[in-house]
Amino acid sequence: MNDFLREIENADTIVILGHTRPDGDCVGSCLGVYNYVLDNYPEKQVDIYLDDFKEEFMFLRGADRILHSKQDKTYDLCLSLDSGDLDRHGEFVSYFHDAKRTVCIDHHISNVGFGDVCFVKTECSAAAEAIYMLLEQDKISQECAECLYLGIVHDTGVFKYTNTTRQTMEIAGMLIEKGARSPLVIDGTFYKKTFLQNKILAKALDSAFLMFDGKVIVSCLTRDVFDEFGATNLDTEGVVDALRITEGVECALWMYEYPKEGTFKCSLRSNELVNVNLIACSLGGGGHIKAAGCEIEGEKDTIILKITEMIKEQLGE
Repeated sequence: MNDFLREIENADTIVILGHTRPDGDCVGSCLGVYNYVLDNYPEKQVDIYLDDFKEEFMFLRGADRILHSKQDKTYDLCLSLDSGDLDRHGEFVSYFHDAKRTVCIDHHISNVGFGDVCFVKTECSAAAEAIYMLLEQDKISQECAECLYLGIVHDTGVFKYTNTTRQTMEIAGMLIEKGARSPLVIDGTFYKKTFLQNKILAKALDSAFLMFDGKVIVSCLTRDVFDEFGATNLDTEGVVDALRITEGVECALWMYEYPKEGTFKCSLRSNELVNVNLIACSLGGGGHIKAAGCEIEGEKDTIILKITEMIKEQLGE
């Protein structure tokens, strides 16, 4: 038995935290652990706290039980999943500080390690992949497998990103054998877009421009666009990847001003040459070598200039 499972066994009350603006890997990881614990330790009390997430993830077992606002509770054990640092837990970070014991499971290269027990598996494509490696395989149910499979699908871009390894594919295959419904997960949660998401994507592409002989593409939407369409950050799914696959582009910068006016969420993606994690970390964010992000207060053009100058330096322009 590893230290993670030992911590689970020794706790009566458990809280699971993911990061702000939860994506597929975050939701899938949290629900994967949630289902594993309740399947094998039904006597334990387990809560998940997350911000709002995509409606498409609601078919996962336990998604309807996720809490979105704080409660006056303390827990024996806090599990921090898919979060590069404690700030990524947002308002729910107090549960981590108040818990008797803490565990961190992550795969971000920017994670320096925190918690009483820490598993940072940077070789894993997703937090869900790292979690799978810590579980007893014969005790993984269909519902748990489907959650973890969704996490891997989303953080690998359906197995097309360079973080996809032989291990990733083998684990995905084992999760399918456990009952994860691949077509439902891939078509239903990754490729399917709402009409509003398509409108935001169209607006972002229309606003995009190239820099440095077409090696860098930049797009930014301000708060007024979100207000005009009645959109939220949940409607920005897929924009940065649509920018990244533009022919001739090495690095993509996607920024949007939501929800707070004057604060921009910045997502960076690279194909080969640029280590975007270095850029994001220098600006208070983090992530992976080819996929990272940060949040910056300031004026739009100033932020774009600052980030693109860092990209330019790595490109040797």
